[in-house]
Amino acid sequence: MLFLAAVLAFHLPPVDRAAPNRQPQLAAAGDVAAVVYGSGENIWIARSGDRGQTFAAPVKVATLPKLMLGRHRGPRVTIAGKAIVVSAIASEPGDLVVWRSEDGGRSWSAPVTVNDTAKAAREGLHAMASDGGGHVALAWLDDRSAPGKKLYGAFSNDGGKTWGRNVVLYASPEKTICECCHPSLVSLGGGEFEVMWRNALGGSRDLYAMRVKDGAAAGAAVKQGTGTWKLDACPMDGGGLVVRGGAIASAWRREHDVYLAEAGKDEVKLGAGMDVALTAGEQGLYAVWTSAGGIELYAAGKRSRVAETGAFPAIVNVGDGVLAVWEENGAIKGEKISR
Repeated sequence: MLFLAAVLAFHLPPVDRAAPNRQPQLAAAGDVAAVVYGSGENIWIARSGDRGQTFAAPVKVATLPKLMLGRHRGPRVTIAGKAIVVSAIASEPGDLVVWRSEDGGRSWSAPVTVNDTAKAAREGLHAMASDGGGHVALAWLDDRSAPGKKLYGAFSNDGGKTWGRNVVLYASPEKTICECCHPSLVSLGGGEFEVMWRNALGGSRDLYAMRVKDGAAAGAAVKQGTGTWKLDACPMDGGGLVVRGGAIASAWRREHDVYLAEAGKDEVKLGAGMDVALTAGEQGLYAVWTSAGGIELYAAGKRSRVAETGAFPAIVNVGDGVLAVWEENGAIKGEKISR
């Protein structure tokens, strides 16, 4: 039987009312959890050392002029061993940059540019993931070659200190992948990753996933779910990806609804909405998304509402439960759901 209880609600108010907190993202490893977000041209991070029970005051990671925010554009965070790594993109010059902290987020390195062709990441949509062995992966929508966009990646084997050459992870045979939906990344361990993106094939905008190993594509692109979305436009909504029991699960939007797909099972419609995020715990899969009525939660087979307003939720497993965060009235709000 599933037992869930909300044990924590937290609130990160904006430093400047003219620059609301936007686009939160989460990472967790061991007892550490971190939430990163943008405010104007500043990137902030708040860190917890007790699995999301309490958070220290936010620390500014960096100021990035023309920081891209909104519709899943914004900073990303991952925990790679002893290092916390944050990434972000500015509209000008259009480069993907990373910062590292080895003291729990109190101080940060100078930025390192990852794309090896200038302005190639100017769409502003990317994903990052890592494992406990110091392997870090980045994937982004890339503009360096016409026509259309391709899915590019870069990889680090030293916790984000240095990065290998950029590689094409996927190029659509129909000239472009979906032009403005964010990709997702998840670690499989041992330097292997799974990447997901929205494709543009045969007049449809469906999600595809593919294994990445040793810094390159290592398998076929596999469509997620059984239905299709015939659409000659970009919904600007990429979905969520997680590993549970060694298998991939994904969540994404099709038309006006959010769906969940697990390997070997029929897709499941979670409900009306958009901007879904996904994680996994001992009890099963957990998804959060935005609906007309607020922030919805799917917790191991049961649905509830965690907020009456809000947008762009994120969710992560913190070991003794899950932590969800979202934008709400210029602040970042969140809730820890325990077993």
